[in-house]
Amino acid sequence: MTRVALAQVAGGSASPARMLDAAGRMAGEAAAAGAALVCFPEQFVTGWSPAVGPGSAEPLDGPTATAFSRMAQESGIAVAGSIVEEGGERPRNTAVVFGGDGELLAAYAKIHLFSPDGEDRNYAAGDRPATFTVGGATFGLAVCYDLRFPELFRVYALAGVECMIVPAAWPCCRLRHWETLIPARALDNRYYVAGINTAARPGGACCGGSLAADPDGSVIARGGTGSELLTVDIDPATVREARIRLPTLSDRRSDLYHRLLSKL
Repeated sequence: MTRVALAQVAGGSASPARMLDAAGRMAGEAAAAGAALVCFPEQFVTGWSPAVGPGSAEPLDGPTATAFSRMAQESGIAVAGSIVEEGGERPRNTAVVFGGDGELLAAYAKIHLFSPDGEDRNYAAGDRPATFTVGGATFGLAVCYDLRFPELFRVYALAGVECMIVPAAWPCCRLRHWETLIPARALDNRYYVAGINTAARPGGACCGGSLAADPDGSVIARGGTGSELLTVDIDPATVREARIRLPTLSDRRSDLYHRLLSKL
């Protein structure tokens, strides 16, 4: 099994340098708890915003990403973080994963941008999934609003993913949706889903509630409102057994679905 740590922290609650220092300590705690991977919320270093602050965009080898790489080397485990990545006309909201040797394992630019707050006007959407392997388990990446789009999660299931990692800045006012969608995506695709949400802070919109569900859609970890470190064990054998026991992926009628639209 592969142990994954969900590091629920309050995004942008201190200066970027202090946030990264605190994250480094949590990565060390995760390693001490036997985790092979520690995951942080969406844009936690500065706090998520639909707008892009001046000078906040950086390349994949920029200062924040480099700090994540160093954090992974110092803790000896993989680290999943989040940056505002430099793009063409607009930056991307990108989740990055660095292995315990500090090398980049995956980068995923958020595909579904949160249009109700105007994220789509300030960021460029990604156009491809990203997977990586840690400790013998295959992981996929999605970010926050992506959780509402089951098509993306099905693509990952068909690609052989065994656990989805979903960093987020999900607001308190819609936490019930988060608590519904994570188990639903896990059950739909017969794999693990681990959502890492931003912890509560005074005046903030988020209130934690990080959540992980197993391939049967059962909740196996749930965070409170404040900063904390949760751990879950990912067992690829459990994914295989779940898919044999209830073979919804192999029973799909992919040959038919697109033709059905023309018959409506």
